[in-house]
Amino acid sequence: MNNNKQLEEFLSLVKVENFEERYKEDISEGLYFGLPLQPIIEAEKRLISSQDRNIAYFSMEYGLATSFYNLFSSSHPISESNKSQDHEVCSNYTLADYFFTINTNSIVDLPIYSGGLGVLAGDTVKTMADYKLPAVCFGVLWNSGYFRQRLWFKYGQFPEAMPWDLKSYPGLIPLKNRVKISLKSEDIYLRLWKYYVYSYDKSYAVPLILLDSNLEENGEKNRHLTDQLYRSESGWIKIMQRLILGMGGVSALRELDYKIDLHHLNEGHAVFAYVEKARGLSPEQREELKKHFAYTCHTPVDAGHDRFSVQELYSILNPEDFELVDANGKDKGNLVNLTLLAMNVSGHINAVSKAHQKVMHLQFPKYMERIQFVTNGVHHHTWTSERFKAISEKFKPVFGDIKANPMALIKAQQLSTNPEFRQAVWKAHQENKSEFCNFLEKWKLDKDAFTVCWARRIAAYKRPSLILQDIERLVDVAKRCGPIQVIFAGKAHPKDNLGFTYINQILEKVDGMTGVYDYLKIILLENYDITLAKTLVSSVDVWLNNPLPPFEASGTSGMKAILNAVVQMSTVDGWVAEAQDMEIGKFFGYRSKEDELGHELNLRLKEDSDELYSGLEELVTLYYKTNNKGTVDLNSKWIDMMINCIACGSRFNTYRMLDQYKSQIWGIA
Repeated sequence: MNNNKQLEEFLSLVKVENFEERYKEDISEGLYFGLPLQPIIEAEKRLISSQDRNIAYFSMEYGLATSFYNLFSSSHPISESNKSQDHEVCSNYTLADYFFTINTNSIVDLPIYSGGLGVLAGDTVKTMADYKLPAVCFGVLWNSGYFRQRLWFKYGQFPEAMPWDLKSYPGLIPLKNRVKISLKSEDIYLRLWKYYVYSYDKSYAVPLILLDSNLEENGEKNRHLTDQLYRSESGWIKIMQRLILGMGGVSALRELDYKIDLHHLNEGHAVFAYVEKARGLSPEQREELKKHFAYTCHTPVDAGHDRFSVQELYSILNPEDFELVDANGKDKGNLVNLTLLAMNVSGHINAVSKAHQKVMHLQFPKYMERIQFVTNGVHHHTWTSERFKAISEKFKPVFGDIKANPMALIKAQQLSTNPEFRQAVWKAHQENKSEFCNFLEKWKLDKDAFTVCWARRIAAYKRPSLILQDIERLVDVAKRCGPIQVIFAGKAHPKDNLGFTYINQILEKVDGMTGVYDYLKIILLENYDITLAKTLVSSVDVWLNNPLPPFEASGTSGMKAILNAVVQMSTVDGWVAEAQDMEIGKFFGYRSKEDELGHELNLRLKEDSDELYSGLEELVTLYYKTNNKGTVDLNSKWIDMMINCIACGSRFNTYRMLDQYKSQIWGIA
């Protein structure tokens, strides 16, 4: 098909708003913002056809790594607000903090995510595209993103607004299409936007539909409902954001005439999709509808289960919708629990690790027989560094096509005694680490110094400051066994006062650690995002993960690190419980009992930090036996662990994850 015919067909399928004025230079000559147009045409045609078992995937957030993965281009200048800004650094080398900042010098990732849940959703969509699944995804276009984090000694985290320019973001297009949500006393109007997620080889695309309430048809209050992800200053705002995702998503399906067989709810945020679909159906039809819904729960933490008062829902929902919600989601205390609602209206339910399944069985014993588990994974094309991809290519006769089959990473074990492979793994890691040290050159990091990183969302049960519980002991390990570099990064939700406390605690301890920088460097990086995460998971020696069991449902940051041969140091929770026998690092700390949950605020800081320091001493000692000021012992157990990490990536990836969703949850061959 010639390029003009392609463009005509695309425009007949996708009603682009302001095409002539804004987008005709970027969507032309067979290209869509620099990537091939034909896969988009094929995706749209599949979704309006009922020949395939089409999937609609709903998630409140998506972290797509748009700053570096399948990067779109644009003929228009990129707005300054869409470029990365300077990051402050807080360390125990205050002179550098005072004079210097860092910048990744990239476009910001599409700012519609907050953390792990969104990154998991983004990795899932990319894998759907790789697997050429007939799918469409639904989310919300957060006009102000999540928030920009500022860190100040003595004051902690300051959240700032994160304005960005929707119209100049490469690959993002507004549609002429509008949809309406009908509520008890008002209607909410939504504009639809599209962003296409391509497969790694750019031969296939999955559309992501983003819902936006910033329209003149809405009153001033309602125009701001899609401003910021996870606004929580009132129950009304939280309910309305969930209605926009669920009801708005289903309304968009109707408007776009997509034929959908299965609706997958990534967390309970999207459960009102069922309510919208069930409107006007008989009880028998509603039961049948449940077979076309699947629900994934991502949290064992009590606060992670959305609960809203019956009175508040009654005031918002029309009577028929309220009755369905009240009947299927009623919890104790005159509340509606969206987790209960989602489980009651879905034909399939799954936890996100084997350990999480056990927790859900304790939390929801009535649903025990129905709750399956599919352990999360990560998208290897996104998270494997270029140097480690090159190793897979160099040893392709053993690995085969890792691009199409990451499960073949298990074959790294066949190469464990190959001196050339061991050398290549160490060399690639050291080059990644050198690059990171150059990034932070003003802070005088040493590529031959033991470097450990804790980076993820900051929450109490994740115990971010565990390694700083006993500073004197940490200093002693560094003095006796060798220099230590500790990297921290992470955001606390703006309304999480306990999370703020942990940030303050870390900053206070770092600020007080003067005179030890020669052997103990502590660095806290501001405004943790996907671009920074990609650097960290491929550049440090040890990935530290110390949640209080059993409150980490899965966790995926460590999975990204093992793809880059980064040794793990972790408590046994979430995905790690399934990897603890794979010799990928050091495991320590409290282990939860099979038949009880415990309490998420009984943090066991003293006993678990004691075990952490003991394990850390072992790892530091082994590291310096392996790497003596740049002279490496290639026969070291440390390199055995690095190779085991690579092999472990054969299991904890989204290809294996989607294989299980297809067979266990979606019923797709």
